[in-house]
Amino acid sequence: MWVLGTNPSGRAPHILRETLSRRLGRPLTLADLGLREEAASADPSPDWTVDPLTALAEMGSDDLDMHRRKLLATAAYSAAGLAVPTTAWWSAAPATAASRTPVSARLVTQADIDDVRDLTSFYSARDQQRGGAAGRTALAGHLRDEAGPLLGRRFRTEQQRRDAYSAVAEMTYLAGWMAFDASEHRTAQRYLIAATHIAAEAGDGPLAGHILRALAHQAVDLGHPRKALELADASMSRDRYGQASQREKALLAIVHARALAADGDRPGTIAAINRAERDLARADGEAAPSRVDFFQEASLAHETACALRDMGQSADAEIHFRRSVATRRKQQYARTHSVTLGYLGAIQVEQGRLDEACATWRRALDAMTGVHSGRARDVIVRMQSDLSPVRQRGGRHVVELDRRAREMLRAIG
Repeated sequence: MWVLGTNPSGRAPHILRETLSRRLGRPLTLADLGLREEAASADPSPDWTVDPLTALAEMGSDDLDMHRRKLLATAAYSAAGLAVPTTAWWSAAPATAASRTPVSARLVTQADIDDVRDLTSFYSARDQQRGGAAGRTALAGHLRDEAGPLLGRRFRTEQQRRDAYSAVAEMTYLAGWMAFDASEHRTAQRYLIAATHIAAEAGDGPLAGHILRALAHQAVDLGHPRKALELADASMSRDRYGQASQREKALLAIVHARALAADGDRPGTIAAINRAERDLARADGEAAPSRVDFFQEASLAHETACALRDMGQSADAEIHFRRSVATRRKQQYARTHSVTLGYLGAIQVEQGRLDEACATWRRALDAMTGVHSGRARDVIVRMQSDLSPVRQRGGRHVVELDRRAREMLRAIG
C-alpha cells in the first residue's frame, strides 16, 4: 500500500522503518523513507532516568492485561533509541538508588531476597526446557506484585540494598529473555532495559554485562549489527566482563563474537571466539552465578556455529552445530537443542543434502514436543521455506516432514 502511494499512519511508519532497517542492515529514519518527521515522536525509546519501581509496575500491568499484551506483541522493536548510557550515568546509579525515598516502611529481609532468587532459578530452568512462552505470565505477575515492590522498601544496610536490587534485576532480565524467546520483542526490550537500569543501581557490573549481552543477542537476531556491536562492546568493559566469572566471561565474549560476525569483522570474530574458548576452559571448579549454569560446551559450540554461519563459513559452522548437538543435555535444555538441530538442518539443505537435512529436522521436531518458543517456531517456518522448492519432488519423507511441521506449528501456538 505504501509503494502504491498510501500514506501510513499509527504504528505503520515505524514497522516499515524497522522492516527496511533489518533488510538493509543499517538504521533508517522516517525521513529516509520520505515519511512525516512528526511521526517520529511516537517511536518508543528508553528513558534511563525513569524510576525502576514505576517502570516495573507499568510493564507488569501491560503484560498481565491480555488486551495490552496483544497490542505490545504487535509493536515493532526498534533499535533507534537503544543508546548505551554514559559512564557518568553508570557511576552515579548506585548513589541515586541509595538516596531514593522508600515508598513503604516495611524492611526487606534476607528471606525476601532468597525468595526472588529461588523463583528466578525455577523459571530459568523452565525456560531452558519448555521455552519462554511457558510460564511467562506467572513470572510477570510475581515480578510486579512481589519482587518489584522490594525496590521501594527500607533496607538495613547498603549491601542488603544492593543484593535485593541484583535479585530483582535478574528476575526482570529473565522476564525479558522469556519475552525474547516468545518473539515478543518490544516487550523483551522494555524488560531488558529496566533490568539493566536496576543492575546498574545495584552496582553489579557482571549482571549488567549479562543483560547488555542479551540486548546485543536480540539486536543480532533482528538484523541490527551496528547496535548489537555497540551493546556487546559495552558488555565487555572492565567493570562488566572484567569482574565476571570465567563462565560468564565466555558467554559475553561469544556474543561479542556474534556481533562482530554480523558486522562483518572476520578477524575480530575469530579473536573473540578464541577468547571465549579460553575463558570457558578456565571455568571448571570456579564459583559462578547460577544464571550461567547453562553455558557449557554445547552452548559455546552453538553460538560459535552461528557466528561462523553468519560469516559464510557453513562447513565450519556445521562442525560446531554437530558438537553442540552431541554434548548438550537434551532433556534439560530441550528448547535450545531443538533450535540447534533446526539450524543444522538448514545448513545441510543449503549444501544440497536434502535427505540428511530431513533426518535432522525430524529430530528437531521430536525435541520440540512440549516446547513453547518463538525461536522454535521460527525454525519450523524456515524449515517449511527451505522445503518449499522441493516439496513436489522430494518424495514421501518430505511430504511427511511438512505435515509434521504444520502440526507442530499449531501445537506451539
